[in-house]
Amino acid sequence: MSKQELQINEEIRDKEIRVIGADGAQLGIMSARDALNLAAEKNLDLVKIAPQATPPVCKIIDYGKYRFEQAKREKEAKKNQRVVEIKEIRLSLNIDTHDFETKRNHAIRFLYDGNKVKVSIRFRGREMGHPELGADIMKRFAESLADTANVDKPAKLEGRNMLMFLAPKPVK
Repeated sequence: MSKQELQINEEIRDKEIRVIGADGAQLGIMSARDALNLAAEKNLDLVKIAPQATPPVCKIIDYGKYRFEQAKREKEAKKNQRVVEIKEIRLSLNIDTHDFETKRNHAIRFLYDGNKVKVSIRFRGREMGHPELGADIMKRFAESLADTANVDKPAKLEGRNMLMFLAPKPVK
C-alpha cells in the first residue's frame, strides 16, 4: 500500500463509497461528500483503502499517523531481513595440507556467519590436462565441510575454472 499513493479527502471522486469509521465500525454506503463532511467533523482524513472494490472502501483515519506507523512497520521488517553474501575461496591444484586446512577454516567461519561459499580452482597452463585432480580436491574440500555445509552446486569445469557452491546447513 505504501508504494502507490492512496487517495485522500478531495481526491476521492466516486459517487458512492463504503465508509468505515475511525473505530473500525461499518458506517454503510454514502456519497463521497457526506463521508468527507463526517471525517472533517472528527478532524480526521477520508482515505480510500480498497479502490478495486465495488463500491470503493474508504476509512476515516488520521492519515499522518497512518503513514508514520506504516513507515515504522516497513523499517522493522527491513531490520529483520538478512542478506546472504557469497564469499569466495580459491584453491589450487598443488595445495599443501596446512593451506588446505586454513582455507577450510575460513570457509567454516563464512558458513557460520550464514553466507554461501564459492570454491574455485583456476587451472593454469598444463594443469588443464588434469581436471580430475581439481575434482578430487573439490570433493575432499566438500567432505571436510560435510558437518557444516551442503553442496549447493557440485564442482563443474567452466573454461579454465572449476567452481563449486556450498550453503550452510539449516540450524535445527
